[in-house]
Formats: sequence, C-alpha cells, structure tokens
Amino acid sequence: MELPRYHRLQGALYRLEGSRCNACGTLHFPARAVCPGCGGTEHLPHRFKGAGTLWSFSELYQLQRGHPKDIPHLVGIIQLDEGPRVLAQITDAEPEELSIGMRLEMVTRLIRSLGEDGLRIYGYKFRPVMEKNG
Repeated sequence: MELPRYHRLQGALYRLEGSRCNACGTLHFPARAVCPGCGGTEHLPHRFKGAGTLWSFSELYQLQRGHPKDIPHLVGIIQLDEGPRVLAQITDAEPEELSIGMRLEMVTRLIRSLGEDGLRIYGYKFRPVMEKNG
C-alpha cells in the first residue's frame, strides 16, 4: 500500500468510518461515492461503533503478500450493529472458540508491514467481546 493511499484510508482503518447517504440514510462501509440503493451521490461520514455479531468465518492457510506470517489466521464477516457487514481478520481467538452469532468488537492491530524497516500498517480487526468481571 502506497503512503498516499494509506493516509486516505486512515478513517476507515482506525475509526471504522464509512458513509451515510443523504437521500435515503443508508449506511455504507467502506464509504461509497454512489448509493447502490437510491443512486444518491451526497454522503456524510459516519463512524461505526465497532461492535457486531459474527455472521460467518473461515480459517485461511494461504499467506497474503505483506501480511504477517501468522498462518493459519481467521477471517470473518461481521454484521455491524448499525447494519453493514464487514470482512475482517479475527484476532485473540481460536477457531473452536468462535460461533455464529457471537458478539465481536473492533480492535486496532498490525495488518501488515512493508519490509523490516518499512511502513507498518495498522487497521481494524475484530475479537470476541471480553466478559467484564465485577
């Protein structure tokens, strides 16, 4: 990922920022220029809460270029509380600990690095919601 593109995507990567269509109110993640529902072209930024439920998941054994060598790793589709579905890596969990419909929360983690001394790209991942004691 080139540095200019990385700066353009910081809202989405760090704050889970998408968009809300001014015409119909539909929420989108990632942000869209044209609403697929009504064709509206005016949007406002929308920051999602970063919480949702696990809709589907899989364990990947194929290493992607530039990503940490943590194979296998988990990816899932998370149904955000506000509606949109997000494809994201799942962290802090083993496959046997996951179940469809469980609560997940967004965390910011290392996504990939470009060489040992290169740019380190952080972004969103999801993890199971931790039980709070007391």
